[in-house]
Amino acid sequence: MAAAPLEKLKVWLLKNKDQISRVVDFNPAADLLLPFDFTADNKELTAEVLNDTAVFSSWIAHKLEEAHCRYGVGGYNEHRTIYNRSAHFNTEEEPRRLHLGVDIWAEAGTPVYNFYEAEVHSFQNNNQFGDYGGTIILKYNLDGLTVYALYGHLSVASIAGLTEGQVIPTGQMFAFLGISEENGNWPPHLHFQLIFDLEDKKGDYPGVCQFSKREVYLNNCPDPGLILESTFN
Repeated sequence: MAAAPLEKLKVWLLKNKDQISRVVDFNPAADLLLPFDFTADNKELTAEVLNDTAVFSSWIAHKLEEAHCRYGVGGYNEHRTIYNRSAHFNTEEEPRRLHLGVDIWAEAGTPVYNFYEAEVHSFQNNNQFGDYGGTIILKYNLDGLTVYALYGHLSVASIAGLTEGQVIPTGQMFAFLGISEENGNWPPHLHFQLIFDLEDKKGDYPGVCQFSKREVYLNNCPDPGLILESTFN
């Protein structure tokens, strides 16, 4: 029986851990990461905070400054209440609340780098309220295993001049975090998501799913921490 995609990915990571580059600038000797909790357990995230993007952004910035951290991180497989702020996640009978990527919270303009050689699969400005804004999907060939990475909430300038099939080398800076006005009206951050099957989508893929579809989506979207742990340690 052929190995499942997740097992193939883990095998590849074991063999190539030293070849994985950064996703954002991070110095393990000097930088700290602040874990964020966006579940119902976080009582600070009131409607007053969430319903005003400027207030929400100030809350994020204050938390990072208070903890002396350049980056906040977290969110994979997290059941989040924050998506109630946008009709984008409430359009179906069961609202979407389960997060499928890892978020890296940082200042707008923060550079984003490619962790391994890839080609541009597709890109798009998903510009409705609550969506990704500037979005780039890169396609990776990891010893025969195809894996896609979605980079969301980028600046609109990040997608200018890209072409499908364009090669992005390992370690190359290829995008920047967007301001709230162009990243789907969120506090500045990167949504980083791995995907095995894009289901013929281009420039977009759900980053949040219904809880009833959790197993299906998590099987298709492995934990991006598998990549990030090599770059944050």
